[in-house]
Amino acid sequence: MGRNFDIYIEYVMKWYKVEQSGTNILKRGEKMFIGEYNHSLDPKNRLIIPAKFRDQLGEAFVMTKGLDNCLFVYPMDEWRVVEEKLKTLPMTNKDARAFVRFFFAGASECEIDKQGRTLVPSNLKEHAIIDKDVVIIGVSTRIEIWSLEEWNKFNNDADISYEDVAERMSQLGI
Repeated sequence: MGRNFDIYIEYVMKWYKVEQSGTNILKRGEKMFIGEYNHSLDPKNRLIIPAKFRDQLGEAFVMTKGLDNCLFVYPMDEWRVVEEKLKTLPMTNKDARAFVRFFFAGASECEIDKQGRTLVPSNLKEHAIIDKDVVIIGVSTRIEIWSLEEWNKFNNDADISYEDVAERMSQLGI
């Protein structure tokens, strides 16, 4: 396995430990984003959000720089949960400060217009290497927006074997 894969697994395992320390268990009626959708940005950098995601996002939501060259999109209530967790990171730790800066500096409060579109800010478009074609995926409590090219690279990455990931996840009891 490559170094990127090891870093990815390390990140997942650390985040899992944070999740286990809280009470973030999905209850009936709570939001859960699942599925994969292909869309395109229009000339004004607006993106149609899949209808299945719109109601769960609400009137306002947060879009920010994600990991692996994608964007993370959170409904406001979930954003507050993430924000509270990040507030607990020690500011004396250089890596913690860097991650918090990365995550919050790129954040933008967004809305969906009457046609189901949202504007992708130019700094976020640049971060995710989005030209026109995108893939929008549901990842439980958040949405990820990927450039089609980056999504294909991620899925074809020789360093990632889903069987190996599944085996390592079994160490977490998943």
